[in-house]
Amino acid sequence: MKADIATYVSKCLTYLKVKEEHQKPSGLLVQPEIPQWKWDNITMDFLTKLPKIQSGNDTIWVVMDRLTKSAHFLPMKETNPMDKLARLYLKEVVTRHGIPVTIICDRDPRFTSNFWKAFQKAMGTRLDMSTVYHPETDGKRERTIQTLKDMLRACVINFGNCWERHLP
Repeated sequence: MKADIATYVSKCLTYLKVKEEHQKPSGLLVQPEIPQWKWDNITMDFLTKLPKIQSGNDTIWVVMDRLTKSAHFLPMKETNPMDKLARLYLKEVVTRHGIPVTIICDRDPRFTSNFWKAFQKAMGTRLDMSTVYHPETDGKRERTIQTLKDMLRACVINFGNCWERHLP
């Protein structure tokens, strides 16, 4: 009976016209193309809720090249405003590698903010959002973050709250 109701409702023209979509549009559902040049296609994520250190940093911004898998681990405060993140991005990534063609990131509010979208549009970079629980789009970044967490856990155990000095 449940299947019959679902079939009936899915064919009802009135229902189809008035039904409002409540889901956010999905992100990338397939693995993106293999990049052709280093640092043209990058991924970004934040590793948050780390023990606060003397400088006040409690977050690492992970920026990784999809082709070479090399990464920048940028210590920062979780509460840093977007303009500070933009300056950090320009200083640490763009000045060293140029402006990327695409950035794949999760749906962190910092990446979905109007400021970040306008900033990347002005630079000519396309933002692609990864889909939650869909590692085909960005599993390498997640694996890099997991490895970094394991390394930091060992550093905190052995060296206390000075994890920033031990970032690769």
